Amino acid sequence: MPSKLEISRLMRALSPLIVSRKLRIGLAVFTFLIVVAILEPMINRYLVGEKSGPASFPSLLPMSIQHPLGTDIFGRDLLALILTGLKNSLAVGFLAGSISVLIGMSMALIAGYKGGLADQLLTSVTDAMLVLPTYPIFVVLVVYTRRVDLFGMSLILAVFSWPWSMRTVRSQILSLKERPFVELAKISGLYDFEIMFREILPNFLAYLGVAFSYSIMGSLLAETGLRLIGLGPPEIVTLGLIIQMYIAFGVLSMGRSNLLLFPILTLILLFVSLNLVNMGLDEMFNPRLKKITGL
Repeated sequence: MPSKLEISRLMRALSPLIVSRKLRIGLAVFTFLIVVAILEPMINRYLVGEKSGPASFPSLLPMSIQHPLGTDIFGRDLLALILTGLKNSLAVGFLAGSISVLIGMSMALIAGYKGGLADQLLTSVTDAMLVLPTYPIFVVLVVYTRRVDLFGMSLILAVFSWPWSMRTVRSQILSLKERPFVELAKISGLYDFEIMFREILPNFLAYLGVAFSYSIMGSLLAETGLRLIGLGPPEIVTLGLIIQMYIAFGVLSMGRSNLLLFPILTLILLFVSLNLVNMGLDEMFNPRLKKITGL
């Protein structure tokens, strides 16, 4: 059972969450999109049944009860297609974000806590990664990788996006390791591994939340950028692939801009919700934004 002190600390940590309007709105919208993505098989089964391929319905049908967003130029239900793209885009974002934050957090813990040669070496590697032209490298890797599936693409995105997480988390660890509770843990005879993961790690989980959110946004942007130039696995439908496909087939010249509008709006909703979450977390943990310092 948690002690009264632990419960009190948890309530103090959660109190800004209740106050921050941006965070509540961002989490509500993002949670809604996640729930819709999880329920995508059930929703699409209701919308299209077993008809999931091209020419399943007459092309370019207007909005109706049967087809809430109409059908596209290939005779596919547009809402069903966007839901599939949303699910796969979120999967790429979460996978790449998770791997990126895991790599960045591990390296930051070692560099920030151990210091010395380990810090210099890992910081140098991070700085080198930050100045690399990552987008051309993405393009080359995707082009020359024989088979790129959803996990493979997420891994490629994560390998080059962890340095930001590492730099952000390391700066917090440099501050935390000077706190009295770390000195007490050392006196108590805890090993470095125990201090890093049992004492220091729980105190910057909020910053990991910010890093994770930014990693998801970066991965979604990178994946969409790659798809817009025609790269990535064509069998995996994402929001970026839908946009690229309709642009390539000239829906704007056909006067069917609605086919582009809805997947673009879905991406915008994703980015706005994640940005609101980040702004809300900043309000929670940034003293300047909370007006504690009066600056």
